[in-house]
Amino acid sequence: MATTHAGPTTTRGPALPASITPSFLQRLTARVSAAPNAARVTTTAPYTGIPLADLPVSTPGDVEDAFARARTAQKAWAATPIAERKKVLLRYHDLVLARQDQALDLMQAENGKTRRDAFLEVVDIGIVSRYYARTAAKYLGPKRRRGAIPLLTRTTELRHPKGVVTVVSPWNYPLSMAASDTIAALMAGNAVVQKPDTQTALTALWSMELMYEAGLPEDVWQMVIGRGGSIGGALMDNADYMMFTGSTATGRQIASDAGKRLIGASLELGGKNPMIVLDDADVDKAADGAVAACFPSAGQLCVSVERLYVAESLRDRFVAAFTARTKRLKLGAAYDYSIDVGSLTTPAQLKTVTEHVDDAVAKGATVLAGGRARPDLGPLFYEPTVLTGVTPDMTLHSHETFGPVVSVYSFRDVDDAIAQANATAYGLNASVWSRDGARGRAVAARVHAGTVNVNEAFAAAWGSVDAPMGGMGDSGLGRRHGADGILKYTEPQTVAHQRLQGFTPPSGVGFETWAALLTGALKVLKAVGAR
Repeated sequence: MATTHAGPTTTRGPALPASITPSFLQRLTARVSAAPNAARVTTTAPYTGIPLADLPVSTPGDVEDAFARARTAQKAWAATPIAERKKVLLRYHDLVLARQDQALDLMQAENGKTRRDAFLEVVDIGIVSRYYARTAAKYLGPKRRRGAIPLLTRTTELRHPKGVVTVVSPWNYPLSMAASDTIAALMAGNAVVQKPDTQTALTALWSMELMYEAGLPEDVWQMVIGRGGSIGGALMDNADYMMFTGSTATGRQIASDAGKRLIGASLELGGKNPMIVLDDADVDKAADGAVAACFPSAGQLCVSVERLYVAESLRDRFVAAFTARTKRLKLGAAYDYSIDVGSLTTPAQLKTVTEHVDDAVAKGATVLAGGRARPDLGPLFYEPTVLTGVTPDMTLHSHETFGPVVSVYSFRDVDDAIAQANATAYGLNASVWSRDGARGRAVAARVHAGTVNVNEAFAAAWGSVDAPMGGMGDSGLGRRHGADGILKYTEPQTVAHQRLQGFTPPSGVGFETWAALLTGALKVLKAVGAR
């Protein structure tokens, strides 16, 4: 490795790993739901810009056919006992862990992230698949509910699958986002027709292939490839539920279209996530935490931090420690665990990052670390960047950059910190740092975000899969993980069996007398504490 004085340690990008053979790619791409003579699209490897995969492109008619097959398959899958579905997920869990090297190679080749970041996606899918395999019976099984009339009304809540769920998954976390939402939908008894981002479709197809190997019946999970402008209408028109992860602008349109069809939608959208370093924080730990919060997957993570708010009393020490750590990060490409920060994924993302930083610098911001693209490493590399002096007239002040760029601000007191952190239309994730856990949790509760981590970047909340994860405001609707993450894929049904006497008076009793009896009964129920 060669070290430069102007930026992080660097290394040149490698060729594709040996595991990604032509026959392997052909096997995966053959699983796309598309006609034999379909048009093709070629993706490129971010590390080098060389061609990677030749994918068939689905048409609206192909999508219609996929839904037709999925509807037929879903009926039998929904009738499959939960205990049998559980076995499929647990076998899938084992296969993902056993073949993780293949998944890591694919994710790095398609996305450009480091192996460290790719490995966390494997961990995520292991946790999620095990969790829903072992909790689905509790969430989905019949539940007795209090009846209208004690002892006389037997009421049961049932859960039925929605039917066929559309999952639209993004390129930034190609395994986590392709599989985690699908896992819950399948475990609930649904079929899935999925459109992964074309750039990272191979990882999604690999995941689907392993699920079939684990025992999922044919046609229950299907994959289509194409632009939203071409097949998005067919995906929406045929869906019984929409699960979308992506931009806020597209999410708004999906929410509108789903509303017109009166179907549900869950949307995880953008973020401009804050990290607050309180005046009692451990500076070194907070600086380490900031690196972990800002630069994973080259900052292409919905829950990563783009705004750092530091108590005035700690600002100079923190900025020095954080900047020094940022400059020491190893930027480059390798199919091993030696690299800290990898490549951006697409030319469009590099353009956005470059424009945001250049705009800020032109308007007076100061670059403390990074601040430039690195074409000497590969076509899409950009240095981990720390800015100060960012003002509201700069584009990156309020708009999501989605790259390895963070702005540092200071605050006077906790109220000022909260006000600045909440001064955004987004509300996805946040991080709070303090030596006092109770104080940190109290501040966290005041932050307008769906998940808030204390003395952690984002992994604590994300990895707590028994709790809901999702955004407020422009960061989306609905939740993944926990009970919400599987119940959203079901329709609740109430079955109430009335025995002996109902709400109409028995023969020979006038309604006035009956009304007086019921009124007295209600008073007694209140007096004895009944709910």
